[in-house]
Amino acid sequence: MNIDVFTFITACAILIMFYCLWLTLKLKSSIPGGLVGKKWGMLTALVSLFTLGYLATPFFNQLPEDMLRLIVALIFLFGAIYVVITVKLIHTVITELME
Repeated sequence: MNIDVFTFITACAILIMFYCLWLTLKLKSSIPGGLVGKKWGMLTALVSLFTLGYLATPFFNQLPEDMLRLIVALIFLFGAIYVVITVKLIHTVITELME
């Protein structure tokens, strides 16, 4: 098995995403309901989606170019949604802590 830089980086990214997924699932039981719990559920779903996407990266060279562009566009879209939810969640937590 020939391990190049792409394969090594992809393997590291997949392992990190599994760690992130484990963290989100582990922390879910500690998160209260309400707005924070709802946003945490959305974050968990997005981390799950990204983990599946990362698992698919070794097969990207077998996809047609149009499909690959669609996948990249979806990654950008869901990544942007993830960032918005994260920032809003942090804002909510900070607001609650200041009250």
